[in-house]
Amino acid sequence: MRIRLITVGSRMPDWIEAGYREYSRRIGGDVRLDLVEISLGRRGKGSGVARLQEKEAQKMLASVGSGDRVITLEIAGKLWSTEKLADNLGNWQQSGRNVSLLVGGPEGLHSSCLARANERWSLSPLTLPHPIVRVVIAEQIYRAWSILHHHPYHK
Repeated sequence: MRIRLITVGSRMPDWIEAGYREYSRRIGGDVRLDLVEISLGRRGKGSGVARLQEKEAQKMLASVGSGDRVITLEIAGKLWSTEKLADNLGNWQQSGRNVSLLVGGPEGLHSSCLARANERWSLSPLTLPHPIVRVVIAEQIYRAWSILHHHPYHK
């Protein structure tokens, strides 16, 4: 099964990239976590943020596989425990569908991304820096995978 983590923004600090790589490489062969970075449109006075957000959304949705289950990450989504994520991961694997996780830019996700979502997930009611979200998602997917495979990491 393939999980695409589709995020707006690139050129992350080295420690973010190292953290993401560390957890994504630990995930076993039955689950693959792929990072898809969508370049952040240039913001500034008169940049037309709504238009930039729409363009970013078009690129994000173009990266989603046609049969993928789409899950948006947003504060208003459902809070999942690690055990719930493990249950979800097991269900996703059994369904035979790949999953695309969408993480928006500074203004959040465009309405077209929200409309495409099969589910909405919140990591926390806190606003988290988007670079850190990558590491948290990779670690939590690895932790969920370790629960399903009775690996001692979660203990």
